[in-house]
Amino acid sequence: MSVSQHPVALRLERQVGGATKLLATVMALPLIDGIFPALILAGALTYPFGILEAGLLIFGGSATVAVVLAEMDGSPRERMRAIALLGLILLPAAAIEAALAPTVQTAIDMAVFQRFAGLVILTVAAKTASARIGEYLPRPAVIIGLGLVASLQPAGASLTFVTDPGLVLRGVAAAGVGVGFAMLVAALGPTLQESVDLDLFRFGSAVALGMLALSVLGLMPTEAPVALGVLCVTAVFSFDPDRASGTEVDADAADDDEPATADEESGSSPFPIEEESRAPWL
Repeated sequence: MSVSQHPVALRLERQVGGATKLLATVMALPLIDGIFPALILAGALTYPFGILEAGLLIFGGSATVAVVLAEMDGSPRERMRAIALLGLILLPAAAIEAALAPTVQTAIDMAVFQRFAGLVILTVAAKTASARIGEYLPRPAVIIGLGLVASLQPAGASLTFVTDPGLVLRGVAAAGVGVGFAMLVAALGPTLQESVDLDLFRFGSAVALGMLALSVLGLMPTEAPVALGVLCVTAVFSFDPDRASGTEVDADAADDDEPATADEESGSSPFPIEEESRAPWL
């Protein structure tokens, strides 16, 4: 990528090509790979902070930030328009998966499936942090599929479509948070492109995903938004307004440090310096 070597976005970029298609694939990947339904079944959206964590880390996340800032062209308004159009597809898809979740829940052992849900989030965190580690890990869809098989309880399955309007609203809200976050990044793009360390934000997001996984696994028994807190701290530390001005200062310093020619030192010289004889880095 042009600014940040994000492992997930790089892999998808080679497959789909095009900034808008790449963003659509990145933001829809939780729906395609089954990460979002796994979070719903694991109860990650049962409290407001969980909706924010799922929206910012699953639908938003470092891959979305990297694509919006490093790959998308056009003005902020054009980027926001493209993301809004993507939201028209993403939100209904999230609603459908949230509506189907209670029906699936009747056929599986939630205690077993919850472990696989936490494991798949840890896998995404590892893939986000390192492309080398990601090469040795299975796809999230494979882990979720194994989780469904391991937790399947055909005797308790119900063919009746069960829906929970509140769950559907929470699912749409989580996807809406991700779309809104992407639009905010696009709106602030000119500033963020020069001021945000995307690699630092990527590693911090991976840590935040790890905290979310521990919460889903029950290893961190608290309803406090730890993952959200880690993400906020990451955003603060990865934002450096001096990065933009630092580049200009370094360029000016390089110009000031350029050695003066003989003509500049004495006004004239019988041995003028030919352009070809200058060092290539000057």
